[in-house]
Amino acid sequence: MASTYDCADPDQRAEGLVAAARAARAGRLVVLPTDTVYGIGCDAFSASAVRSLLTAKQRGPDMPVPVLVGSWTTIDGLVQGVPKAARDLIEAFWPGGLSLVLPHAPSLKWDLGSTKGTVMLRMPLHPVALELLRDVGPMGVSSANVSGSPPASTAAEAQEQLGEKVAVYLDGGPSGEPVASTVLDLTGDDPRVLREGAVSSAEVAEVLGREVLTA
Repeated sequence: MASTYDCADPDQRAEGLVAAARAARAGRLVVLPTDTVYGIGCDAFSASAVRSLLTAKQRGPDMPVPVLVGSWTTIDGLVQGVPKAARDLIEAFWPGGLSLVLPHAPSLKWDLGSTKGTVMLRMPLHPVALELLRDVGPMGVSSANVSGSPPASTAAEAQEQLGEKVAVYLDGGPSGEPVASTVLDLTGDDPRVLREGAVSSAEVAEVLGREVLTA
């Protein structure tokens, strides 16, 4: 049976973070608050857990699962190389609403879906999410909703859609305006915005000192 923890209560928050970390390490699913919308997450390195996440969302591997990290430095072990553009953007916008698409390190044994050798990375600006990520390590996290339904802005909305498929729900209160992160592709010669969201193309261009393409 799924357990829900009210993270506004310090004791429940501490208990919930322990329970969520234990569940993630066991290959189970957790729902966590982020700075955009609620996310459904799992250990990024567990292929079976990622499959369970996609099944819970009723989504196929053609839409790969993004990865959330708990610190700037975590990215170094996950990608083939961190270009200066990525470093500059991380310093400017992490933690926050910018997701970066980079070639992942070929040595990594993970299966996030049909990624074509890339990974989408973000560091969320939410204390509960960051604490969990720093304990568990990189997590595959997608919006906590059934594909095609509205993203959840509360833990209760997530539970209505995902129910017992999730082991632990961390309730961090309403997420506010459900604004998605901006997705920036840094795998080619020119930075390309694949989805404009919390960070504008103009803000990205200002940090990079050059124009950015849009999809």
